Amino acid sequence: MKAIIIQTTCSDKNQAKKLAKVLLEKRLAACLQLSNIESFYKWEGEFCNDNEVLLTIKTKKKNFEKIESIIKELHSYDVPEIIAIDVNNISKDYKKFISKSC
Repeated sequence: MKAIIIQTTCSDKNQAKKLAKVLLEKRLAACLQLSNIESFYKWEGEFCNDNEVLLTIKTKKKNFEKIESIIKELHSYDVPEIIAIDVNNISKDYKKFISKSC
């Protein structure tokens, strides 16, 4: 089993919680964390500075496409951030937790 971390940003805590609940109910994620962040970016030529919620998702690599699809379906953004990071080092116990959880 290969573990990954998927990150997406949400416009508010309610949207992040909704995504987290769906992913847990579908057993696609083992653990999710919400963090308040401030984002700076350019969108359609305009400078943007927004308060967002970063949703960090711990899961199996094989779940990426299903999670990506759910994020796109439920997200309010036209182009939501969906980034997967390979986990190269992980404790045996946490790997077992991810494996059993999703």
